[in-house]
Amino acid sequence: MDCRIVNRETLTKVVIPFIIFTAIWGTTWIVIKDQLGNVPPQWSVAYRFIIATAGMAAFTLWRGDSLKPGPGLIGAASVVGVSQFCLNFNGVYLASEYITSGLIATVFALLMVPNAILAWIWLGHKTTGKFLAASAIAVAGIALLFLHEVEQKPDLTMTALAAGVAWTVFALIAAAISNVYQARDAVKDHSLFSLLTWAMGIGALCDIAVAWLLTGPPVVEMRAGYWLGLLWLALAASVICFSLYYPVVRRIGPGKAAYSSAIVPIIAMALSTLFEGFTWTTLSIAGSSLALAGIVLALWARRRPMRVTNPDAA
Repeated sequence: MDCRIVNRETLTKVVIPFIIFTAIWGTTWIVIKDQLGNVPPQWSVAYRFIIATAGMAAFTLWRGDSLKPGPGLIGAASVVGVSQFCLNFNGVYLASEYITSGLIATVFALLMVPNAILAWIWLGHKTTGKFLAASAIAVAGIALLFLHEVEQKPDLTMTALAAGVAWTVFALIAAAISNVYQARDAVKDHSLFSLLTWAMGIGALCDIAVAWLLTGPPVVEMRAGYWLGLLWLALAASVICFSLYYPVVRRIGPGKAAYSSAIVPIIAMALSTLFEGFTWTTLSIAGSSLALAGIVLALWARRRPMRVTNPDAA
């Protein structure tokens, strides 16, 4: 085959989609922060995935794919929808009430760690000592960033910090469950876009139930910035990014696609610096450097790529 054809195909089906979903996911954390206010976080998540479901359904039908669920699709979509599009995103939004968006994004870059643990337990994918050592370096860097957060925010109580950490870890575990579950051969047999549509729809129903039970009837904010941010999160960060990311994973493997998890925090931290007043000190620079170095080393150290890893929490 002509190398020019291969290179052109790689550019259009791998490189360009990679740049797009990495850039978009890098912006989502700061947009989520703006969603917090008059509307309870649970309802913001619900609105996001109601819109995303409609967008994904329209895109799936435009592609010519059927939305008629085949055998087992509803069950698979339920697991993905509840874990990824309900529990995971509710955890991220709640964490954003306590700690800065860039810090949450950096922590979420460690998604490969619970992914690796669950893949080892459920799928028998063994990890390596180098991967564990590199992950420990990244965790040490995250710890320094949390210490920086405490030093820079005297009004941040340990209770609030613990809540932010707890919700972030909760979201990480929920995302990892969804990711590793999708690695099953039976799940991969389903049409990707039909699965995503049903998963988002089921996740939206779960989000509505959670929001109503925890906060009461829907709350609507008329601020234009809120709805523009909501549309960005629903259509760009959910419909477009998931539609681009998973085909790239299937084409080059999740190991290479996961390098976006090392780039997303850089974008998120830059935006946090501009819009949230994140201050760079020796401690924060050391923490960020350790965390990102550990993440890159962990990705490089894996002998066999994990079947699924999704850098998006947001």
